[in-house]
Amino acid sequence: MPSTPSISKLKTKMSSFRLRSLSGIALVLICLLPIYFGGTWFLVLLYLMGVRMIYEWVRMTDESRDLFAFAIPVAALTVSLYFGYKDQWALALSVVIVASLLALLEKIRRGSSLWAGGGVLYIVFPCLALYWLRGNIPGFTSVGFAKLMFVLSVVIATDSFAYLGGSTIGGPKLAPKISPNKTWAGFISGLIFGAITGGIFAYIMGFSIWFGVVLAVPIVIFSVIGDFFESGIKRHLGVKDTGRIMPGHGGLLDRTDALMFASVIAVIVLVLWPNLWPLVIVVG
Repeated sequence: MPSTPSISKLKTKMSSFRLRSLSGIALVLICLLPIYFGGTWFLVLLYLMGVRMIYEWVRMTDESRDLFAFAIPVAALTVSLYFGYKDQWALALSVVIVASLLALLEKIRRGSSLWAGGGVLYIVFPCLALYWLRGNIPGFTSVGFAKLMFVLSVVIATDSFAYLGGSTIGGPKLAPKISPNKTWAGFISGLIFGAITGGIFAYIMGFSIWFGVVLAVPIVIFSVIGDFFESGIKRHLGVKDTGRIMPGHGGLLDRTDALMFASVIAVIVLVLWPNLWPLVIVVG
C-alpha cells in the first residue's frame, strides 16, 4: 500500500497536471478562431503573443533595459510579419537577422547580457514559422490549418505525456544540471506518444500514417530541446517563471517554449522536403 507522503505527492502532481491542462485548453480556445481563419486574424494573434513574449524575454534577460531593448525586437516582429503577410519571405528573414545584430550591438553598448540580444531570433523566427505553416486560406480542410494543427497536436501530446511519464515512472534524470525534474522516462513517453499522435493525425487527414510518424519525430525532439533551452536560460539567470499570465505555467514563454523550436524545425523539414505533405487532404 502506498505511503501517505506518496499519495500526497501523487495528488499534488495530478493537481498540477490538471491546472496545466486547463491552461493549455484555455490557450487553444483563445487561439481557435484566429487559427481557423488564418491570414490577418492569425497574424494579429501572433503579433500580440509576440509582443508579450518580447516583454517577458527582455524583462528576464536584461537588467539594464531601456526603451530600445523593447523597441528593436518589436519593430523586427512588426516589419517581418508584414513581409510574411505579403509573402516576401526573403525580406522577412533579412529583417530578423539585421534586427538581431542591431539588438546585440545595442546590448553590448550598455554592457548587458548577450542572452538579451538573442530575443529577436528566439521569438520572431518562430512567429514567422507559425505564420508560414498556417497561411491565408481559412477553414478546417485547408492545408495550412492541417499543418499548424499537426505541429500543435504533436507538441501538446509530447509535453503532456512527458510530464505524466516523468511524474509516474521517474528514474534517471535527462539533464539534471539544466532541468532537474525531467527524466529519460518522460522523454521516451513524450517521444512515443508524440509520434503516435502524428500517425493518428495523418490517418484522420487521409494520408500516410508513416509520414505522420516520421515528421512527428523531429518535432518531438526539437520541442524537448526548446524546453531545455529556456529552462537553461532561466536557471542561468536565476528566474523561476518568465511571467504570471498563465496559471500553472507562469508566463507565455513558459507555455510556448517547446513550440518555438518545434515550429522552426517543422518549416525547415517541409521546405527541404515539400513532397512530404500532400497538396490535397481528405478528412475521414
